Amino acid sequence: MELLMFSLVLLQGISPCFSFPNGAPTSACDDMVPRHTGVQPQPTPAPYTILTSTKTLQTGQPITVTITGTNYRGVLLEARSAASTSTNALGSWQLPPPDTKFLQCSGNKEGAITHANTNVKDDTTVFTWLPPNNTNTIYFMATIAQQRTVYWLNIRSGTLIKGSEGIGLATGGNPGMASKGFLLLLAPCMLVSQMLPR
Repeated sequence: MELLMFSLVLLQGISPCFSFPNGAPTSACDDMVPRHTGVQPQPTPAPYTILTSTKTLQTGQPITVTITGTNYRGVLLEARSAASTSTNALGSWQLPPPDTKFLQCSGNKEGAITHANTNVKDDTTVFTWLPPNNTNTIYFMATIAQQRTVYWLNIRSGTLIKGSEGIGLATGGNPGMASKGFLLLLAPCMLVSQMLPR
């Protein structure tokens, strides 16, 4: 009996050392702190950069996100509004790449991505995100762990701004000019057709 009690106490003491090898807990959604017992985030600048496939948002257009830098094992990745101080996770992540999974944040089942195991991830791990309809500016925020005792908080991408929807004139174009150009083309055609013999 004493051996059983000793084993249970030992396991209880060791279990925090394993932390969350199968992904961040939902309690980390707001502050992005991974809840590694007794471990503080690194005070030095992170050796990671969050890169995006575009600098503009368009409804229905997916954006790919890559974390570059040294290999890592743990991750928590969200999109947030750049226009407010809200910590709500925005948009929805698409099929998670290998060794990662969805994490429900802000009531959104696909609101965040986290690690599914402690396998090594690198810049070949590419995430895909779809913007929501009602957001004009966002940035991506991440917590990245090289290992349980070495992690960085608040790694932030550049800000993405909503672009114009659909196909239109180039920036600075004038719709009136398009119709005038059409008329200028049409006039010589009509003149030539009048001069041809019937």
